[in-house]
Amino acid sequence: MTNGHPTREEDFDLYVLGALEGDEKQTIESHLSACADCARKLAVARGRVAAISFAAPRVDPSAAVKDRLLRQVRPESQAPSRATSESAKVPGHEFAPPEPPRGLAGRWLFGILAPACVALLIATVMLWRENDRLTKQLADLGASVDKTQKQLGDAQEMLHLYTSKDTIKVLLAPKPGMIKGDGEVMYNEKMGLLMYDGWIAPSPDDKSYQLWVVPMEGKPISAGVFNPATSDTAHWMSKVPEGIAPKMFAITLEPAGGMPQPTGPMVLVGGT
Repeated sequence: MTNGHPTREEDFDLYVLGALEGDEKQTIESHLSACADCARKLAVARGRVAAISFAAPRVDPSAAVKDRLLRQVRPESQAPSRATSESAKVPGHEFAPPEPPRGLAGRWLFGILAPACVALLIATVMLWRENDRLTKQLADLGASVDKTQKQLGDAQEMLHLYTSKDTIKVLLAPKPGMIKGDGEVMYNEKMGLLMYDGWIAPSPDDKSYQLWVVPMEGKPISAGVFNPATSDTAHWMSKVPEGIAPKMFAITLEPAGGMPQPTGPMVLVGGT
């Protein structure tokens, strides 16, 4: 039973192929009458099995194979029947094709081919499902690899920032009468990379904190918007344009989501 349904995903295909019997068949039939979702899955399974059966190329056995099979099952079939002899005498029926094997021969032939076809369809459906599962796993693995590569790239950038002789460190202190907190900015002008590490009281619901690089010349440059849920230490990196010589760094209180340029009061400030 999965997700409250007495069915597994493969049960729908097995039911369509007639491979479920007894209690399993009765259980799924009783459940289908009251579950629209499983009824939809059954309809999809019927279409899938039909598509597979039509996709398989038809292969007719050779005349020699048919003749050998009939000789083994009904030796008397080698001799022409009375009905066949009589029909040969009727005008227009001289070249009538022989009737397909009936009776014991027909049942024997059906008993061999029917289970084989069902088994082949079941195996095809199972392989189809396994291929879908492996495709999804491969996609998940690719996403995990991309995430790992990004984390590795961030770690390498952080290492370069820490070890570069061009990296400067600036302490941020609260302005008088502002929200308590403190922080530290590591900044590399040539790399255009900034890292913030600090703590500050949570912002009001309709406000956000915004970190700015204030250059020697020109307008302030946003280095990130953040909304700490607690007063725990925050730690993150940010990319800014390369070659910006900083005069100071400041955190302001802005409308939720941040602003293109500072509009609110400075909360934490640090000069170079």
